[in-house]
Amino acid sequence: MKRLMMILLIFVIIITALGCHKENDQDKVKKVITDIQAAAEEKDVKKIINNLAKTYKDPQGYNYETIKGLLVGYFFQYPKISVYINNLEISVENTSAQAVFQTVLTSGNKTGSVADVIPQSLGTYDFDVSLKKESNSWKVTSAKWEQVGGG
Repeated sequence: MKRLMMILLIFVIIITALGCHKENDQDKVKKVITDIQAAAEEKDVKKIINNLAKTYKDPQGYNYETIKGLLVGYFFQYPKISVYINNLEISVENTSAQAVFQTVLTSGNKTGSVADVIPQSLGTYDFDVSLKKESNSWKVTSAKWEQVGGG
């Protein structure tokens, strides 16, 4: 009986130690990316913008204010959007981070047709996202994207 109690005690200690995983900066950056992914699927511009730094500026010429217009237009154009992230690689150095990944965007129409079940491909994009740590939270400062295959 003592042996069984000792084994159970060791098991509880191991499980407790494994459950005490402290979220590191890489985990926090990944959460920013997946929060933006979820917000895009919900077509929630405000949630996306809340993950951007006020100093956001990207190589495509968008800034914190003008990226809102791009998002609103895109969300208006497509009734349902699904975002799939592949090959997410995150590197963190001090208060800067880089997330490189590929997304597959799909959309669907609500026409009542059987064809609605099969999503329409909106394209595959390579993303290179820069983030900065601001007051213990990570914010996107820039994002570069390019459609795979040129499209």
